[in-house]
Amino acid sequence: MITSFKIKNILLASSLVFIFTACSSKKEAAEYNKPALYWYNKMVTQITKGDLDEADDTYTSLESEHRNSPLIPTSILILVNGHIDAEEYALANFYLDEYIKRFALSKNIDYARFLKIKANFLGFRYQFRDQALIEKTIEEIEEFKFKYKSSPYMPLVDTMNARLHMAKALLDQEIADLYKRKDKEKAAAIYNEKVKESWINPDEIIEPKVPFYRSIFE
Repeated sequence: MITSFKIKNILLASSLVFIFTACSSKKEAAEYNKPALYWYNKMVTQITKGDLDEADDTYTSLESEHRNSPLIPTSILILVNGHIDAEEYALANFYLDEYIKRFALSKNIDYARFLKIKANFLGFRYQFRDQALIEKTIEEIEEFKFKYKSSPYMPLVDTMNARLHMAKALLDQEIADLYKRKDKEKAAAIYNEKVKESWINPDEIIEPKVPFYRSIFE
C-alpha cells in the first residue's frame, strides 16, 4: 500500500525530472536556428581550444542551417588547418575534397589544392610502404604547377616535390635491391632504370633518421 509520504516523494521526483528535462530541452533548443556568425565564432573558439570533434559538429550546424553562407568556405579551410595541426590528415582531406568540389572557382582554390598536397605530404610516414601515396601526391603537384604557376605557395610545393622525388628514388632503389637479392634480375633492372630516369641522384641522398617532411613546416 502506497502511503501519502511515498506519493509525495514520487511527485517530487517526477517534478525534478520534468524540471531537468525542460531545462535540457531549452538548452538544446537554444542551439538551433542561430545566425551563421554565431556558429562560425563558436567553431573558431572550439578549434582554438583543440576541441576538434565539437568544432566538426558546429560546422555541421553552420552548413545545414546556412548552406549558402559566405562563411562556409573560410570555415572549411579553418577546419582543415585544425585537423592538419592535429595530424588528422584523413579528416583534413575530407573537408578539402568538399571545398574543391563546391568552390572550384574560388580565388582561394590554389590554397585549398596546396593544403591537400601538404596533408598528403605530412601523412607520408613509411618511406618504403607509401608508394601509392608518393606517386599520387607527385601527380597532384604536377597538376598544381601546371594550373597555378603564379601561386604564392609554389616555393613550398617545389620543396615538397623535391623531397617526394628523393623518397621515390630511394624507394625504387630499395625495390631494385630487393629483387636483386631474390635473383630477379629483370625486375631489378626495371627499377634501376627508374632510378636512372629520376632527376634525383640516390647516391647523394642521406637517408633520414627522423621524418624529413616536417622540417619545412616547423
